[in-house]
Formats: sequence, C-alpha cells, structure tokens
Amino acid sequence: MKISIVIVTYNRLDELAELLESISLQTEAPYEIIIVNDGGVSVEPVVNLYKELPIKLIELQENVKHVQARNIGVSHVTGDYIMLCDDDDLISIKHIEYAKEALCDADFVYFDAEIVTFDKVEKTRIPVKRRTFAYHYDEQGMRKFSTYVPSGSVYNKELHDKIGMFDPEVHNYWDWDFILRATKVCQVKRVPVASVIYAFAESGSNQSASLNEKRKQFLDRLCEKHHLGSLPQKNFFVLLEEPEMKEREAETTIVWDGQPLHTRYSKREVTSNEYKD
Repeated sequence: MKISIVIVTYNRLDELAELLESISLQTEAPYEIIIVNDGGVSVEPVVNLYKELPIKLIELQENVKHVQARNIGVSHVTGDYIMLCDDDDLISIKHIEYAKEALCDADFVYFDAEIVTFDKVEKTRIPVKRRTFAYHYDEQGMRKFSTYVPSGSVYNKELHDKIGMFDPEVHNYWDWDFILRATKVCQVKRVPVASVIYAFAESGSNQSASLNEKRKQFLDRLCEKHHLGSLPQKNFFVLLEEPEMKEREAETTIVWDGQPLHTRYSKREVTSNEYKD
C-alpha cells in the first residue's frame, strides 16, 4: 500500500516544519510526500532539513488558493492511496499505521481529531487548549453538518477518476463537498482514534471562523449542488453545542501526549540566534 501525502502550504514555515516532524516520527513511512507551495516564501529551508523524507516539492509562481493547489498536488501523486494534510495540522506517530489497518475494509478512511488552540513561542507552537472532535459517521447527518476532518484522511487515488477533483467553486466547503461526493461511490469509514491534531483558534484566524458574505455564497453553492436545502451559516463552536450535534458525539481513543513539537527548523533557528548573541 503506497500512501502519498499531499500538503498545501503558504507562508507557514514553522507549522510546516512541525507537520514534517510528525511525519518523520511515523511508525510506518509514507511512499511520498508532495508539498505544494502556493506562491509563498520558499519552503526549502524547512524541506532541506528532512532529507530522509521522500519529499517532492512543487513551487507555484502565483497563489492559486488552497483548493486548486491541492488539485495540483493530487495530479502529481504516483502512489495508490492519497493522504491529505493541512500545513498547520499534525498527525500522531502511529497515524499511517492506523490508516493502513483501517483501509483493509474501506476505500476511504478519516479520523477523529483533537481541536487545539496554540500559542507560539518563538518558532514553536505551545498547546494551550484542546477538545475532542469525535462524531458517529451518519450519511444523513453529514448533509446537515460535516464531521469529516480532511487532514489525515486517506483514500484510494482512483476515487478522483470517479468523482473528479476538488471543487474550487465551493472554496471554504471543498472538504464537505468532497466527502458528500465520495460517499456516493465508495465505502467510507470513520476511525475512532483522535489521531489528528487540528489547529483551530476560537478567536479565529481560520477561514472557517470567519462569517462573511463571500463564505455564504460558497455555502449556498454547496447546498444547491447537493440539494441540501437552505443551511444556516453559524459559528463552528456554536454548532457543536446544538442538541443534534450532541447526539452524534462518539467515544474515541486519545493518542496525543499534548506535548509541543520541537522541530529541526526551530532548533536550527535557536542555535543560530544563540550564535549571533
């Protein structure tokens, strides 16, 4: 089973270093890691520190936004399975091992997560708040609120031959659109392990924390595309407290030790600064 990890990044070198650090610690190595730099500053200072990883770097000359950049990354995959990872998320050390086990009876697997708020101290993110994100997989429920976390999810590459690529026309909701399309043609499985560390600040630098007219247009397109009716645009954390979401909550296994990741990049920066002093 050849798992290709696709990462899109844009001006987040410290966070990308932490993701690569978490991949370097895996009990099972990926077949390849495709990093698409979406027109941001060069990521070579980070990538060059992880030479043992099978990294293929794609440097885009202009910012095409994350959905199209992810499509470009997928188009370069040579493995038979694709794992998606956002550049500011992390995976636990046995994540690929868990994924391979789960794929024995599914075409598409996704994991529970821990939603984590970080503070950054120099080049390292320090976790200050964490909460579990674990919900039963329910196809009808997914049409009202998606509990699919794309980071860490793994699926057969042939899925794109059946349903096409990620849709830039729904932008913020590309992952919700993707899982709804996938459920129609393949066996989807939730893995009840919180193996994904999902960076999300309640105060909201994340795209999904921002409620605006443009985002509402993308939601309306999603609803029209999948005949979902009219869905309200609400704050993510407010939605999680609604009774219907409480009913979908599920047990999960916590595997992250909660410790910050000190990367080769952050250590190099500290050493360099000490030398200068």
